[in-house]
Amino acid sequence: MTSDIKDDVAPAPLMDRGDVRVTHEAGASGAIRSFLSRVRSGDLGSLPVVVGLVIIWTVFESLNPVFLSSDNLANLLFDCSTVGVISLGIVCILIVGEIDLSVGSLSGFASAMVGVLWVNQGWPAWLAIAAAVSVGGLIGSLYALLFNRVGMPSFVSTLSGLLAILGLQLYILGAAGSINLPYGSPLVNFGQILVMPHSVAYALAALPGLVTFATGVRAIVHRRQANLSSQSLGTLLVRAVAITVALELVVFYLNQARGVPWMFGLFVGLVMAMSYSLTRTKWGRSMTAVGGNREAARRAGINVRLIYTSAFALCSMFAAAGGVLSAARLASASIQAGTGDVNLNAIAAAVIGGTSLFGGRGNAYSALLGIIVIQSIASGLTLIDLSSSLRYMITGAVLAVAVIVDSLARRSRVSHGRA
Repeated sequence: MTSDIKDDVAPAPLMDRGDVRVTHEAGASGAIRSFLSRVRSGDLGSLPVVVGLVIIWTVFESLNPVFLSSDNLANLLFDCSTVGVISLGIVCILIVGEIDLSVGSLSGFASAMVGVLWVNQGWPAWLAIAAAVSVGGLIGSLYALLFNRVGMPSFVSTLSGLLAILGLQLYILGAAGSINLPYGSPLVNFGQILVMPHSVAYALAALPGLVTFATGVRAIVHRRQANLSSQSLGTLLVRAVAITVALELVVFYLNQARGVPWMFGLFVGLVMAMSYSLTRTKWGRSMTAVGGNREAARRAGINVRLIYTSAFALCSMFAAAGGVLSAARLASASIQAGTGDVNLNAIAAAVIGGTSLFGGRGNAYSALLGIIVIQSIASGLTLIDLSSSLRYMITGAVLAVAVIVDSLARRSRVSHGRA
């Protein structure tokens, strides 16, 4: 320590690692300082969407006290799962700086495939689902082929796919136009009524906090071994405990009525798996690198074409999976499935949740947060008996605000980096 530091001033704890000094701030104060520093630099993370969600819930609860009842929230979680899974695929394609406009049509086609193969052709339900998701992957691979080999912009290829897949959906459903799925079957029960046992829900609610702490400790150890700065163990512990307490309280409240839907649990599980893949694996880092600067990624030795193929295929497979869940939720496959605002809501959810339209930045949790915002608006307007036209206008306004915030934050990060 230098001699000009006064005795009554406590310096920040330092650790010497050769010629590198690593600073650690412990506890809640360190977490708050780190968060404020990220906000000032333009890294807002999920802050805007969380603030927006609090405002939306406060407004609708004041207009109708039923909005935040545990029964209504359980229904909201059921509804979030279908489009949320589709939005998870949109996150993948937006990270690499591309777009898929056919996810709505593909989800409807997948639901039609399940209905035709399972009900009409007598296939086992699991085999019909696997076939629908596999076809989704093939369609995504076709988009990637057109993009990589032919140079067709993703906007054009997926717009063409939207029309073609919609035609396929109408063709396989035939003149009837709809197929009812067996009511009381495991798939329909999963989409409409199955909830977790209370003990299972509490145990699963503790899992994100445990994963956060375990992965955080691993990151701290690796960064210290590399003589890099890292957060303190106390800060990490505070964050993990806060996540666990918040989720346990939510589960406790939902368990006062119906409980936590298994379908929402599946959605959250997919979100966690994709979040780990995007942030902790070589593939995920390559996705971000390609979206940030394609040429730089290519020169760094990344197989850019393979990354694009994986993004398109995953997006289409998630769209097909969302279509299957939608069929389970509605207990039917019809020509209306996947139409309307499904396409726009899936894209809007990813953007509202924090995934950048400019590529190179996004997280799987964007789909989770974004779809909760959109479904909250839809549920609230339904409860106060307002027209769907207002839902479109409000959702559009929220989307516009999200893009504006993303653009301003991006500009702030650039300015901060130059400074």
